[in-house]
Order: sequence, then C-alpha cells, then structure tokens
Amino acid sequence: MERKIIYELKSLYRDSFRVTGFEFGQGEKSACIVGALRGNEVQQLYTCSQLVRALKRLEAEGHVREGKSILVIPSVNTHSMNIKKRFWPTDNTDINRMFPGYDLGETTQRIAAGLFETIKDYKNGIQFASFYIPGVFVPHVRMMKTGYENVDMAREFGLPYIVLREPRPYDTTTLNYNWQVWESNAFSLYAGTTDRIDYGDVTLSVNAVLNFLRKEDIIEHSAFVHEGYIASVVEESALVHVQTAAAGIIDRFVAPGTNVTRGDVLSCVLDPYDGSVRSEIVAPADGVVFFAQEEPLVYANAAVYRLIRG
Repeated sequence: MERKIIYELKSLYRDSFRVTGFEFGQGEKSACIVGALRGNEVQQLYTCSQLVRALKRLEAEGHVREGKSILVIPSVNTHSMNIKKRFWPTDNTDINRMFPGYDLGETTQRIAAGLFETIKDYKNGIQFASFYIPGVFVPHVRMMKTGYENVDMAREFGLPYIVLREPRPYDTTTLNYNWQVWESNAFSLYAGTTDRIDYGDVTLSVNAVLNFLRKEDIIEHSAFVHEGYIASVVEESALVHVQTAAAGIIDRFVAPGTNVTRGDVLSCVLDPYDGSVRSEIVAPADGVVFFAQEEPLVYANAAVYRLIRG
C-alpha cells in the first residue's frame, strides 16, 4: 500500500488542504473508489476506511492481481468535514457539481480539476454517494442513463437493487457523469445513511466493492466477500413518492427494506405542542420501503418515503 497526496492546495494562514489516496498494486489503472465529497458524508468516509483496511490485508497476502492497481480516496472535502458542514465552508459550493473542474477557477473548481486529472483514466470508477434529502436508503447501485451505463457490471456488486435514472442538466457536472464521458465504468453506491454510521450497511458496502473487484479479476481472493443478492433493476421514475399532509414532528413506524401493503400506516405526524396526531402517512401501494427521510420535523407536502412498487 502506498499513501499519496492526490491534490494539494497551499494556504497562506493555515495548513495546506490535501486530498489523500491509498494505492494498492501496480500497473493498469483498474479501479478508483472515492468516498466523501461532502463534509457530512461520515458513512461514506468510514466505509472507505474499512475498504482500505481490507485491501491492505489482501495486498499483504498477495491477492491483488499482478499488473492491476486500485486507488481509494476516503475523503475529498476534509475542510468541511472538520466543521460538520456539507458544502465548501467559505462559499457553500458543492464539489460534486464542479466536474471536470477548472484549474484556474474558484476553489472547488480547482479541487475538482486536480482530483479528476488523477482519477479520470481509471477503467472503473466507484463513488460512495449521498442523497440531497437527509434519510436512509436500502443500499443500492445507481447509474445515469447516458448510453455508457452497464447494468450487467452493476450486478457484480451483489447489492439488492440497481436504480437507473435519466440525467438532469446539473448532472453533467457530477463525478459519475464525467467518469462515464471519459469512458470509465462509473457506479454510485448508496451505503444506507450519510451523517451517521450504520455498521451493517458498511459491511454490506465493503463486501459489494470487493465482490465487484473479484468478478472483474482485479483481486483474486474471496475471504471477505460473498455472492450477495440477485439485483432487481428499478427505474427511478417508477418509485412511488409518499408525502405528508401536515407539518409537525414525524413518528416513524417502518424502516427501509420493510415490505408494506397499501393502506398500512407508515408514520404519524404529531402536533409539536400537544402530541396529538395531525395526520397519518399511509402506503399508497404495495411494495418495499426504499427510502425514508430522517429529519424529525417535516413540512406539509414533504416527500418522506419512496417505495418500490410490488
């Protein structure tokens, strides 16, 4: 294992900003795994740390294939993580909306450019991503339908679901999209939570990446991996959105992965002053809870669940 500085930005008044990577093996740029691009992605950071730990042991035992190299970058936005802020501290910009970057631009554009220059030529790119709404997902692989997506390769992770979605205009500046444009096989892995650690989902996510690396013949050992699930392919547009009818404190009864029947009460919205029930949130269809919002306070007409229709 070689620990290296991927990108460094000098500072006049404090220590330099650095992006650190861990490289395993030598030769072909076979796979790059990127963790926390945002400052609140603690689950993504921790998942990468456990992946580094597993790959370090595999390399020491001689299980990284000769002529293959793997790069793991646990965190990109370390300054934001230090102060528990999701986006860049000084101007609130999102590094994952700055790719492929511009080396003479604003700070986050420069970081994106420096990072992408190093990782754009990897054959396979894996990003541990997070959702814009705070909440919990069933772990899954997500891909944009750019014409470069590869569903068969996505099945190699062994996660329960593969979600396909049409790209929106702002997606053209994300890491995943640009990896695909530069002809990498790009995958976004959603590892359950974001700003807290779910150890079960971490184990599932690490095993998923190792499973993929083994099936792509980048590593040769199965001590840390299993075949996983036979993935179901879901179109994001087919997910059922469940919204609130009233504002208040939400009392949840179901978790992601739960099978529900139409008419089941998923949650109640309570009056924050007297605890009375303002409204019940009811399943509009049979299916599986795919996403649940985690914030304790909700607005009226807010999306709090997404269901995979049964």
